[in-house]
Amino acid sequence: MAATVLVVEDEREIRELLRRYLERAGYGVLTTGSGAEALRLLSEHRIDLTLLDLGLPDVDGDEVLRAAREHGRTPLVVLTARSTVEDRIHGLRLGADDYVTKPFSPTEVVLRVGAVLQRVGRAAAEAAAIASYGGGRLRIDEGRHEALLDGSSLELTPTEWGLLTTLASAPGRVFSRYELVNRVRGYEFAGYERTIDSHVKNLRHKLGAAGPELVETVLGVGYRLGWAHDA
Repeated sequence: MAATVLVVEDEREIRELLRRYLERAGYGVLTTGSGAEALRLLSEHRIDLTLLDLGLPDVDGDEVLRAAREHGRTPLVVLTARSTVEDRIHGLRLGADDYVTKPFSPTEVVLRVGAVLQRVGRAAAEAAAIASYGGGRLRIDEGRHEALLDGSSLELTPTEWGLLTTLASAPGRVFSRYELVNRVRGYEFAGYERTIDSHVKNLRHKLGAAGPELVETVLGVGYRLGWAHDA
């Protein structure tokens, strides 16, 4: 799905120029020359990035920028005639992701929009790759092969790591010993099924006081992760 860009610019010619270039680049575009209307659009539509002129006639652009940031909304690229270093620093401190001064090349603006969206997308993907459980007490970053409990890194063997990540893949679901062998080792190994208990014991030891409630035993069946995945 194409990203949607909101252009907030009171000069109609600039607004339409940016709309044409952005649409040509494949973006969906909403436009307005009003700060109040911009706030309404941000609340009612899925906006992926806002191009914001700070010199608006009805609401100060700083106020729009601040309000958008306070509500955790979209990344922002500021468009402004204010070109001093102090003005740029001020906009960035308010939460702007990039800053373009007038006059500007619309092609450059489109490139900056793409760069910000890529950067934000990468950050979101990295954040999504870090799974959190028990209100943030347990965090598993599979990309970095790292697990942290209460902020402290866990030094796990490959088998212990495999056990923890398998259980964490479906919190509350009971995994049999046989299933854990196949998930962790990737093959059947005669006699290995019962040794899972030893690895679970070692894993619990490394989890400290949280071990028994984090890795729960279901008698006669197997094991499950006792903490829920954080939303």
